[in-house]
Amino acid sequence: MLFAIEFSAAAVTADPRVLADLAHIAEESGWDGVFLEDYIVHHSGRDVPTCDPWVALAAMALDTSRVRLGTEVTALPRRRPWKLAREVVSLDHLSNGRMILGVGLGDTNDPGFGAVGEPVDATTRAQLVDESLAIIEGLWTGEPFSFSGSHYEIAELTLRPMPLQRPRVPIWVGGGWPNPGLKRRAVLFDGICAYIETGDPDGWIDHSPQFVAEVKDFVVQHRGSCQGYDIVTGGRRREDDWERERDLIASLDEAGATWWVEYAPASFDLDTQRQVAERGPLQP
Repeated sequence: MLFAIEFSAAAVTADPRVLADLAHIAEESGWDGVFLEDYIVHHSGRDVPTCDPWVALAAMALDTSRVRLGTEVTALPRRRPWKLAREVVSLDHLSNGRMILGVGLGDTNDPGFGAVGEPVDATTRAQLVDESLAIIEGLWTGEPFSFSGSHYEIAELTLRPMPLQRPRVPIWVGGGWPNPGLKRRAVLFDGICAYIETGDPDGWIDHSPQFVAEVKDFVVQHRGSCQGYDIVTGGRRREDDWERERDLIASLDEAGATWWVEYAPASFDLDTQRQVAERGPLQP
């Protein structure tokens, strides 16, 4: 199992220089990945300072050499897929092949959608995600690519250079498990970073070995194997009972999860953010 830390890129971490420093600390402290949330305006409050994660990831790539970098997740419906494809390839080269792209539909109440006239209904956002993924995948081949969909049209476009990673930069699909759309998309790409649906927008259920087993069974059913497929777990701040945390992580590792992600929320002050990075992953 690999271990990542996820920063909010908001409040005290709304600065690429701060995030680059935290990424450097995390790498020195044994983390395997450093990921960022991707918001125009952070979900913790409309007046909370927010950093563009793509600018920050460039700074982080230059200040690290080993850790995987990426977003968890980018809301594809508010991005032009050809622009995102170019940005991710550029970062893959800048980082010497360490990028991961996490994608999702985005939150309905995200002001980065409704406040600027972007579509907020789930059906349209799902269509935009599917078309965007097809376009990104096609452009990353480095060959002339055309596309005709309900929302996007590309007469012909060739994106060079190709990503350093082959066959592509890994794409992790996020969303609520067991949403059928999430499951359908996730098996087409390289990993899943799902939360468990509770019916309560503020509810939270930890991932369990049973969840990992369900994902593995579904992936094997549709792909034939889980070889090389990432199942990402965690996604919350570390709890105070570290032994209980270790037991949970060990059970997920044994079940077949490939990543545990620890979240450092925007509410942490800068000293606490540094402490979270410095203490390293809670390995079982």
